[in-house]
Amino acid sequence: MRDLSSLTPAFWEQVFGPGVLTGDPDRIGEGMIGANYRVTIESPRADVPASVVVKLPSPGEESRAAGVAHRTYEREAKFYMQLAGTVDVRRPQCHWVEFDESTHDFVLVLEDLAPAVPGNQISGCSVDEAARAVVELSKLHGPRWGDPALYDVDWLQRRTARADGELLQAAYQHLMTPFLATYAKYFTTQQHDLAKAFGSRLADWIDGRSTSLTLGHGDYRLDNLLFGSNKGGPPVAVVDWQTPNHGPGVVDVSYFLGAAVMPEVRRSIEGGLVDEYIVAIRAYGVELDRVTFLREYAHASFAGLVMAVVASMVVTPTERGEAMFAAMATRAAQHALDLDAYDTL
Repeated sequence: MRDLSSLTPAFWEQVFGPGVLTGDPDRIGEGMIGANYRVTIESPRADVPASVVVKLPSPGEESRAAGVAHRTYEREAKFYMQLAGTVDVRRPQCHWVEFDESTHDFVLVLEDLAPAVPGNQISGCSVDEAARAVVELSKLHGPRWGDPALYDVDWLQRRTARADGELLQAAYQHLMTPFLATYAKYFTTQQHDLAKAFGSRLADWIDGRSTSLTLGHGDYRLDNLLFGSNKGGPPVAVVDWQTPNHGPGVVDVSYFLGAAVMPEVRRSIEGGLVDEYIVAIRAYGVELDRVTFLREYAHASFAGLVMAVVASMVVTPTERGEAMFAAMATRAAQHALDLDAYDTL
């Protein structure tokens, strides 16, 4: 089983060659399915970085089991193995990746993007950071927009059959009772009623999504983004590739904006940021009709609610995790209410 004990001198020699000395791993981030550690490195080679980030399966038994069952470890490892080089989105350089098909154990050795600063799903982000993140999505979606070769990538998450939607609907409805036992106190009455009513329409929602498919991130939210600061770092970089999918690009855009900023700010900026995305993706020869895209954007606003309900019930509970899922769920529900999204079903 891959854990910190796997990071032996022999492992580091395999990654960076002989003569490597490493410091003690330092846990970073708030990952619930995976665990991230910063490791300092000394090497006689000039091309070896001074530090890296190592990603391993979660030490929590419940979260690790979820990572295996939902194939998140497999998808992240294979994203770096097979797809990262086919898109332009800024993500960590991958120095080393291993994945065991039988046990789903994995290890990633990634570029340390410090001093870039992680986003915070609970507190939200600035308008400038939101704009950077939305434009960066065009660099993920554009290169593979409408690419039929993605159908050959069998490990990508995709929902193309009615049965896929029905399975997700059954899971959402089954989990709604335990979810509300914890999270009902965070909802307004309208948000609560919408979350419950949506359960019986979820399969219809899947059926009604956009048919313009591309490579999507699947969990494009602030905790999975790093932002450059006055100390340095890239303007924005995307991490946690545990849920890449073959689906509508508009879902990533709506999912992000629905939860990245407070509703009163989001209402004033989302139209303009959608326009920036539409302009940016033209660089890849993708022409989007604004009226159609905005309709699909409203329809996609339920994605954050689905993620919050399902994911919160399959990971090891933490105080910070509860606050994060509460923010995601309530903001996504409010996003759907603001856009009259239920009527689009």
